[in-house]
Amino acid sequence: MRKLISGGIIANEGRCFEGSVVIANDRIEQIAEGTSTPRGTYDETIDATGCFVFPGVIDEHVHFREPGLTAKADIESESRAAAWGGVTTFFDMPNTVPQTVTLEALADKFSRARQESYVNYSFFFGATNNNAHLFARLDKHRIPGIKLFMGASTGNMLVDRMESLGEIFAETARLGLPLMTHCEDTQLINRNMQEAKARYGADPDVRLHPAIRSAEACYASSALAAKLARQYGTRLHIAHISTAKELELIEPLCTPLRPQVTGEAVLAHLLFTDADYATKGALIKCNPAVKTAADRDALRKALASGLIATVGTDHAPHEPDKKQGGCAKAASGMPMLQYSLVSMLGLAGDGILPIERIPELMAHNPARLFSVRERGFLRPGYKADVAIVRRHCPWTLTQSDIQSKCRWSPLLGTTFNWRVQRTICNGVTVYNNGILNKEYRGEEVSFR
Repeated sequence: MRKLISGGIIANEGRCFEGSVVIANDRIEQIAEGTSTPRGTYDETIDATGCFVFPGVIDEHVHFREPGLTAKADIESESRAAAWGGVTTFFDMPNTVPQTVTLEALADKFSRARQESYVNYSFFFGATNNNAHLFARLDKHRIPGIKLFMGASTGNMLVDRMESLGEIFAETARLGLPLMTHCEDTQLINRNMQEAKARYGADPDVRLHPAIRSAEACYASSALAAKLARQYGTRLHIAHISTAKELELIEPLCTPLRPQVTGEAVLAHLLFTDADYATKGALIKCNPAVKTAADRDALRKALASGLIATVGTDHAPHEPDKKQGGCAKAASGMPMLQYSLVSMLGLAGDGILPIERIPELMAHNPARLFSVRERGFLRPGYKADVAIVRRHCPWTLTQSDIQSKCRWSPLLGTTFNWRVQRTICNGVTVYNNGILNKEYRGEEVSFR
């Protein structure tokens, strides 16, 4: 089966140019620059006129809630949202029920995804205070790395013993596995929460969330993680950096020397500021907290400069009633992956970063960082994971557009100027202009 994508602007490996993509079965056969149609016979021709052609997004940071929390979301519903958004690959986090901290739990997740996921998938293995001995038994070709909730966690996965942290950093370094950390200092957060409750009552207003889960709490934990990574030689990726000060701790991924510590930004901290709590309330409550405009602007600058390596979503659905309340009662997290690509293209349209950086942040660098095999780029021989996005196509997000099981979004009512037209996984169209290919299932991702 040979397919031709023609007439579009290809955004790939630092360039945007008119060209065509030839797909043979599940792989890219040719990238042809220019307006001339590559010679050959095609079973399908996809007209991408007026569109940009991107490598499919690799979202390295999602919480699909399965197993055990499927009232919030599940692999079927959230992979559907991924397809709608041009996301062709996701890496799911381990704070499910049961937690993905045993070999058996990991195998169960893979089994579920084979049956349910419309797009490609893999799963982080979770670190605990006493499971580092299992890391050597993991198949390094099947997982992106180890996830460590360092200092704070959702789902009781906190690792807070220094001897355990040392063992985790040492073992991941020995095995050559990347370590992704959620960094917030629990002692500081607990102290801040106690003070807020004493002053404001049992459920302080959500506008106090960034004061409770403070910039100081983020930096203290991230600084410790960076120190340990450099001490043990661990390849560390700090998730959802939310403060300007944390940027001091990281290095660009694409440098002549292999960086020890890299950083991820997520949509919440790129789109919102603490001023938005006044209108959006707990809808934008997440951990780490959305912080100041200065923090947001510093993160945005780091996208363009190359200091921040990747952009994920920390996609974390909750039932709508669980998002009610303040700092203590409202659940933390929001569903974002369906809108990640169009939101980032919106930032490019606003002059925050060049369009050429978006494939780097959302496809190329996740593939480089986690050593994804033959994905993340539009290259001959690579898997044909492609997102085709129409520009100058304004649309406003309504509830009927939302594919995530929770059926809400802090972006409801937002008008986007880009729209995902088609998502192709492994050469197969899984989404096309509002229609999902319900028969297709994505593939397990291979690494290293």
